[in-house]
Amino acid sequence: MKVNRRKILSLLGMSPALLAGSQADAEQKKKGAQSAAGSEPKILAVSPKGTPPAVSLFAMAPRASSLDGKTIYVVDATSFDGSATLLKNMQAWFQQNMPTVKTVFRTKAGVYAEADPKLWAEIKANAYATVMAIGH
Repeated sequence: MKVNRRKILSLLGMSPALLAGSQADAEQKKKGAQSAAGSEPKILAVSPKGTPPAVSLFAMAPRASSLDGKTIYVVDATSFDGSATLLKNMQAWFQQNMPTVKTVFRTKAGVYAEADPKLWAEIKANAYATVMAIGH
């Protein structure tokens, strides 16, 4: 039976780049056996990390002295299990504990990585703050 190591590694959540190291080790052992006695074998290492992109830092938003009379949007961005329930519970908490704060529940259209220009425009026009549930 032929084993697909690449598939097994991906199922385990490991990078197939790990195979490069084991194949290189096997080749190195072959070369080492063929080389003259007493010479040190060379080791090849491959990093699956790559080079991360530069990180741009942004300043935090200024803190509000009060939320009285403000509108807060609570947005379900991914429809992750329980995210809508969490946001609706937040709305209920605001209604009970801070009744002067208006909360608006919205579900973002599309998948998480895609923009929702209509929703972003609505939030920009009407919201003082936004809470987004993105799951996990």
